Amino acid sequence: MAERQAPLHAQDKLAFLLSLVPFLMEHERISVQQAAEHFGVPAQQIREAVKLIAVSGIPGETGQYQHGDLFDLAWDDFEENDQIVLTNLVAIDDAPRFSGREAAALIAGLQYLSALPENADRGAIATLMTKLSRGASGVPSQVAVEASESDATLALIRESVATGVQLEFDYLNARGEHERRRVDPLRVESVDADWYLRGWCHLREAVRTFRLDRIGNPQITTAPIAFHPADVLLPDVLFEGSADDLIVTLDVAPAAAPLLADYIPDDAVSTEVNGRLRTAVRVSHYHGLKRLVAGMPGVVTVVGPPEARRAVAEWAAAGAARYEAD
Repeated sequence: MAERQAPLHAQDKLAFLLSLVPFLMEHERISVQQAAEHFGVPAQQIREAVKLIAVSGIPGETGQYQHGDLFDLAWDDFEENDQIVLTNLVAIDDAPRFSGREAAALIAGLQYLSALPENADRGAIATLMTKLSRGASGVPSQVAVEASESDATLALIRESVATGVQLEFDYLNARGEHERRRVDPLRVESVDADWYLRGWCHLREAVRTFRLDRIGNPQITTAPIAFHPADVLLPDVLFEGSADDLIVTLDVAPAAAPLLADYIPDDAVSTEVNGRLRTAVRVSHYHGLKRLVAGMPGVVTVVGPPEARRAVAEWAAAGAARYEAD
């Protein structure tokens, strides 16, 4: 004898119906048995809920229920084949929807996220992109996240995480030094157009941050990962200071100051000078300072020390000279 299920309270029944309607809309055609398995309820409960949905709706301007004011379904399919197909929707279509441009922007963001190795469930991301495309008020523009030189390295990092083995590569640090590193990948993050790998470095025996465009000759090893993301406490900030860092004084537009938060030492004193915020940042090398300033044109000025100003000025002049030569 089948086990009798306890009757649902009105509040639980409403919550179930509110979940069932968008589920049926998403699948367009689905069997009663499939819906029952999805929600973990008896098939008869699905049939009763569908019948209740079919007599639900919103009255029109006259205050009476007219044709089109109620949900409807393909009754022959439902009664003869146990298939659920909603043929008329009410109220749902009046809900706010993303515009085609908004949906395209979100889809591009999801494509970007799907490249991260920690996002293992890429099937769920693909499903969400499909939902955004179907649910937008207009057809989203066809978008694609541009491939970069780091894509091959990202693919190897994903493979390393998926197979649980270490990654080995040549690394060029900010001081121009080459070293062979063996790393347990923990997290991939980006700042503007730059990608960074945070992982447990077996050479340094500590967590280190590596910029992907400075990684060369990456290879998957056969050695198992010793440290997993759950085993290591990663700091919230991407860049951590060291005793060898160089301190540089900058004037920055107040609105852009949060972009430098990871570079500003905890004990830095910031003051207002001519409408700008004067503060200190730490960099491992003046080459990194050039990239930092280039990413914030017009809102950052290098104040000191003189060698920092000179490095940035010479770099900018060399770039301008190339345009003049062309």
